[in-house]
Amino acid sequence: MKIVLKAVRVLLATGFVSWAVPAAQAATPMPSPPELITSQGVLRAGVRCDQPPYGFQDGSGAFAGVETDMARQIADWIFGSKDKVEFTCVTAENRIPQLTGKRVDLLIATLGVTPERQRVIDFSIPYRWGASGLLVRADSPFQKVADLDHHTVVMPKGTVQAKWFEDMMPGVKTLRLNTAADSLQALKQGRADGYAHDAATLVVAAAQDKSLRLLNDPYQTSEVSIGLRKDEPTWKTYLDAAVERMHAEKLFRVWVEKYVSAEARPYYLEFFETPRPDEN
Repeated sequence: MKIVLKAVRVLLATGFVSWAVPAAQAATPMPSPPELITSQGVLRAGVRCDQPPYGFQDGSGAFAGVETDMARQIADWIFGSKDKVEFTCVTAENRIPQLTGKRVDLLIATLGVTPERQRVIDFSIPYRWGASGLLVRADSPFQKVADLDHHTVVMPKGTVQAKWFEDMMPGVKTLRLNTAADSLQALKQGRADGYAHDAATLVVAAAQDKSLRLLNDPYQTSEVSIGLRKDEPTWKTYLDAAVERMHAEKLFRVWVEKYVSAEARPYYLEFFETPRPDEN
C-alpha cells in the first residue's frame, strides 16, 4: 500500500490538479443556508450505495460511509439534527440527472470534477483528491495499465475512467456496467481483463478478495467535490463553508477511522488531509 501511495505522490508531483483546504485551517463561520433547503425541513442527498467506505448500505440496509456522514453533518448544521436527511442511492451514470432533475439537493457521491461535468453542474470546493486504479485477477500477467491495451476493461457507466480510456487508450474495449458491484463481478467471471475505478475503492476490493490484485500504476487524478445545480450561489457558498469546517474540525479523520480498517486508513487519510505534494 505504501508503494501505491508513493506512486500517487510522484504522479501528482508532475503537475496534475491541486487540492485542498489545509486540515489546520480555522473554521469559517457558517453562512445562512438557502430558504429552498430550510423550507423543505430535510436535506435530500444523492449518495453511492455500492462504494465502501464512501457510500454503502450495511447489513441492515442502513446508509453508511464517509460521504453519507458528510450529508448527515450538513443536515445537522442546517436543521440541528443528523436525522434530517433523506438519502437517494445514485450510480455513476444517473447521479447528475438525479441532481438536475431536482430529485436531490446535492450529490456527495464520489463525484470527480471534470470540464464536461462543469458545463452541466456546479461543484463545491474539493473535499479530497484521488487517483484512478486498475484491478486485475491475481493470476493475470498484467503489471501496468498500458499492458491492457487491446484488452477488455470493465467500469461503471458515467465514470471519469470511461472518458480517460476513450481519450488515452482508444485500443481498449470498454465494458460499461451499471454499478461497481456489477463491474467487480464481471472481472471475477472473466468477462473483462481489468476493472477501472477510483483507486481507493479498488484497494478495498483487493483487500477483501485475495484472488484480485491492484496494479501499482495509478493513471489519473481528480478532485472530488459536492455537486449542486447551476445558478445556486447561496447553496454553493454554504457548501463551500461546510467543507472548510469539516476540514478545520478534522471530521474526515473521524469518519475514516469509523469506516476504514486500521491498515488502510493511511491510504485514505492521504487523500483527505494532505494537499498535493508540490504544495507541501
